[in-house]
Amino acid sequence: MRACGENQTALARGLKITQGQVSRKQRGQAIWSLGDIDKLSAHYGVPVPDLLCGPTHAVGKLSHVRLAAVVGGSQEVITV
Repeated sequence: MRACGENQTALARGLKITQGQVSRKQRGQAIWSLGDIDKLSAHYGVPVPDLLCGPTHAVGKLSHVRLAAVVGGSQEVITV
C-alpha cells in the first residue's frame, strides 16, 4: 500500500470494502479471506503466490507504473 502511495481509504475503495475493514485486517483484528487476497491480487496486479511470499517480495513484483515516486508518498493529483 505504501509503495503505491495509497492510504487505507484508497485501498478500501479498490477492494470494495470499508476503510475500517482495511484497518482491522491490517492490525490483525480481522482475517483476510481468500476472496480478499484475490481482490488484492487484482488491485495491485501481483499474482496471489507472490503476495503470499511476503511484502518485500510482493513489492518487487509490482509494475513500475504502480509504484509511487517516493515510498510513502502520494500519487494523488491536486488541481488548482
